[in-house]
Amino acid sequence: MIDILLGCILDLIFGDPYWFPHPVKFMGKLIAFEEKISRRLFRGNGLYFAGFLIVLINISLAYFIPFYILKALRFNKYIYHAVNIFFIYTLVAARSLRDEAFKVFKALNISLDEARYRLSFIVGRDTKNLEEKEIIRATVETVAENTSDGVIAPIFFLIFGTPLGFVYKMVNTMDSMLGYMKEEYRYIGFFPAKTDDIFNFIPARITGFLMILSGIFNYDIKYALKIMIRDRKNHKSPNCAYPEGAAAGLLKVRLGGDNYYFGELVKKPTIGDAVRELEKEDILKTIKIMFRTEFLFLIISLILSFWI
Repeated sequence: MIDILLGCILDLIFGDPYWFPHPVKFMGKLIAFEEKISRRLFRGNGLYFAGFLIVLINISLAYFIPFYILKALRFNKYIYHAVNIFFIYTLVAARSLRDEAFKVFKALNISLDEARYRLSFIVGRDTKNLEEKEIIRATVETVAENTSDGVIAPIFFLIFGTPLGFVYKMVNTMDSMLGYMKEEYRYIGFFPAKTDDIFNFIPARITGFLMILSGIFNYDIKYALKIMIRDRKNHKSPNCAYPEGAAAGLLKVRLGGDNYYFGELVKKPTIGDAVRELEKEDILKTIKIMFRTEFLFLIISLILSFWI
């Protein structure tokens, strides 16, 4: 658990520099290569099987490569822990999420075109025609959702071993690359998307409740809990509405709703009530909620590690 804590501290200090050979970049290149080969070898329903193979192969690689690296380093506990902490650092993304969201916040003070451009790096929806309120909503939703996907979920799996942290990151990357709501990914993306749903089932719920608990001194947590429970199914994903519902309830704003993906309108239910209108500062508030949630989860995990 101390390694996890130190890895998270490194993430808060350094984030993910663009020049850094991040493991997720290698995962992305591997998945892109596998997709290219799969589309050559399979057609139609056969892409279901291709997607299943991609999941099976990549989960195995993500687990066994770090497992055997760490196993080979056990001869020296200092080297072992140094590498383990480094691995953990690469798997948690709180600082990079904060940085990218803050770029959108600052861009809103420059122009809508600049804000749309910055937003396009962190969301899958079309951004070129979004107005200010929609840009703010998209950013708040992304920070809320990724409080689970990029922060709490990796830490959750890291508690059970660094190789499982890599497995989660691979699963999440496969979903982000292949699990699109688009016809051409309907078959090949089926198993990656479902696997991601399974892996995020527990972390998303933990995240939602911890987000609310983290706001005990700043927000109406009873109201936030009511909104999250009420709207927990108002999303195509079985998991995303928990952190998004928590954020909507804490901020007393409405999230969710229709979005365009690849030029096609995707209708979605709303999450939360518009007690007040979204403001630019809600981006900063959601970032603070994310950091408080991470801190709370680390403290709880550290306490439990001493008791168990």
